[in-house]
Amino acid sequence: QVTLVESGGGLVQSGASLRLSCAASGRTVASAWFRQAPGKERQFVAAINWQTGSTVYDGSVKDRFFISRDYAEITMYLQMNDLKPEDTAVYYCGTKPFTTAQAMYTGTKPAYWGQGTQVTVSS
Repeated sequence: QVTLVESGGGLVQSGASLRLSCAASGRTVASAWFRQAPGKERQFVAAINWQTGSTVYDGSVKDRFFISRDYAEITMYLQMNDLKPEDTAVYYCGTKPFTTAQAMYTGTKPAYWGQGTQVTVSS
């Protein structure tokens, strides 16, 4: 069992930046950020492998969002720059034991989720 707690969401204007945090109770192979907009399915945003720090991104956020981790603190971050109204969603962190970042990118869903944090971007 892994407990995940997100923080850092808020209401910002278009073009602003936010940093989300996800504190975990234990390490797995990789963790990921997903987001869910109203009326839409939860979608992959980015993932990171804990040991190597290697990352993978959805194309819609590449070069604007940056995922990182503090290995010692077991905390994952999502730096979001140049936010757009279409980035508005509830952001969740997730993980699944023995599952890599690449696997979550290609469709494996996390077994454990945080409670989510709302990000709202106004135009």
